[in-house]
Amino acid sequence: MDREMNFWDLCVALSRALCRGCQWFWQVLLHMVRLTLRYWWLVITLVVLALGAAFYIARFENLTYKVNAVVMLNGATIPQFEQAFAPLRSGILLPDDAEISQYVHKRIAGGFSTYRVIDCKNDGTADMIDFKGSISPTDTLRVPMQDRLCLQFRVKVRDMRFVPHIEQALMDYLNSNIALQQAYPSYVEDLREEVAFHHRQAVKLDSLTSSYYFAAGQPAVSMQNGLNVTGERRIRLFLNEIYKQQEHTRQADYRIQLATAPVVLENHFAVDPKPLYSRRQCMMVFGLFAWVIGCAIAQLIEKRKAICAWLKK
Repeated sequence: MDREMNFWDLCVALSRALCRGCQWFWQVLLHMVRLTLRYWWLVITLVVLALGAAFYIARFENLTYKVNAVVMLNGATIPQFEQAFAPLRSGILLPDDAEISQYVHKRIAGGFSTYRVIDCKNDGTADMIDFKGSISPTDTLRVPMQDRLCLQFRVKVRDMRFVPHIEQALMDYLNSNIALQQAYPSYVEDLREEVAFHHRQAVKLDSLTSSYYFAAGQPAVSMQNGLNVTGERRIRLFLNEIYKQQEHTRQADYRIQLATAPVVLENHFAVDPKPLYSRRQCMMVFGLFAWVIGCAIAQLIEKRKAICAWLKK
């Protein structure tokens, strides 16, 4: 009768499988080294050709950079924006009369994508961008913002001069979307009502504080400079609430100032200083791939007699 496998047996089985995998990898690596030494003329030739190809492909004018910017959605939801942004991702179904189409079809700009913007302090300010998509929906400390997204596209260094034109064409295309335009007017009206409401609340709280200080018969306090102050000024009645209302009013005013279109940029597109694939990375990848291909060809040459005999059967 077979006994049940416990946790220790599982660890032992995994350890043995890992050891066998490492042993197999080491044997393959040693065999490739032997093939390299035996057929060095073939392997070195392929590696040199691959390095030359990598050096040519990764020349300066072919370096690709990422361009990022944060946009604010004025009324539209993220699913609505993603639906409007979808043609840019695929490069198809773009209207021919849109200026952004020429940059996409001519491959001047590509790799359009969006990333969630994270608000860690829950204060309405963007703190980080989730480029890796590792933020869990149940994470209560790093909450994705519902009115901001990070836009990204790729451009080669020789096409950097087109970045401002691509930015303008991209915003014109997004702001011409019917669904985004329909959600915009009601959003601006709600913002104005929110500003008026917080202002009224701040005035109401201030009047209550003034009534307590000056109309409740508070004793006069004589100061050192000869002035009389009515009420106990150390009592900050409703002061924190007034500051909160003023902060809400300030944030709403800032959003109204930015809400000049359904989609606006909080900052212009900035180029990432690190290229997507550097020359060193390309040469390493090409060289490793050429070494593997050279060892495979050397193995075929070494086993040519056995292969020919098997084909003649």
